Amino acid sequence: MSEAPHGAPIKTPGQLIAAVIAAFAIPIVVIWLLAYYVNQSERSGAGTDGLADATVAQRIAPLAQVDVRNPNAPHVFKTGEEVFKAVCTTCHTPGAAGAPKFGNNADWAPRIAQGYAALLQSALHGKNAMPPRGGTSPDDYSDYEIARAVVYMADHSGASFPEPAAPAAGANAAQTAEPASAASAAQSPTASTGTVNDQAAAAIAALPSAPAPAAASPGADKAQAGKALYTQVCQACHAAGVLGAPKFGNKADWAPRLKDPMDVVYNYALHGKGNMPPKGGSNASDDDVKAAVDYMVNAAK
Repeated sequence: MSEAPHGAPIKTPGQLIAAVIAAFAIPIVVIWLLAYYVNQSERSGAGTDGLADATVAQRIAPLAQVDVRNPNAPHVFKTGEEVFKAVCTTCHTPGAAGAPKFGNNADWAPRIAQGYAALLQSALHGKNAMPPRGGTSPDDYSDYEIARAVVYMADHSGASFPEPAAPAAGANAAQTAEPASAASAAQSPTASTGTVNDQAAAAIAALPSAPAPAAASPGADKAQAGKALYTQVCQACHAAGVLGAPKFGNKADWAPRLKDPMDVVYNYALHGKGNMPPKGGSNASDDDVKAAVDYMVNAAK
């Protein structure tokens, strides 16, 4: 038994020449195609944009920014919707701490029945868990802007209050006008017009000024002062845990906060932390704020 003879794939000189040429040509073509593909797309490596104009400008920009404004420029008032979204939505959208829900006619009906002036007074001076002006200050939003927010919420919840009249040019819109008697209001040119907007403006002017919080006497009970401030200011967020605030009496919520020394906890309450403004947006004394912190901490132990 003999094996079949094996034939070589290259049998002629021409085939040998073709094989040699192919051995050189094919790799060259492949390398050229790869180089062509790479050059068709721009790929920047890490750090290659470090000297770009935008990157350099951002890197050398100062930390503090100066916002130059013209004091003589006319003030642009926020709309009722803008004030609602910035301040009121925190409690009135979910109905936190007993606040009437936005758009819920049943919640707003008893409030609307009291009239526009009563609603505005509650918004400016606070009521139950709602702090005065929703925890803001007159420097943040004027009385006129607060009034627009009240009308915006009420009109979207079953009322038909007119848009408040804008303050006169040059008037101080940060605060309401001095309280005027009904007789003087009736004799004024504004009241004599009889328009709905003028009546709304008169209602704003007739509101009493918000009383300043009484300073605690040296012998006052700190626990009572803390409880009073919690009820007036802190309860708005801490009762329902609004915006991540630790709920009153909830040990699990307060445990991470109480890992820090009390001086740190006091500092958060006095100077603000996260969504909480300094002193909860109030003008209470430092001692009363600390007393309110102690009141909430003791309830969570």
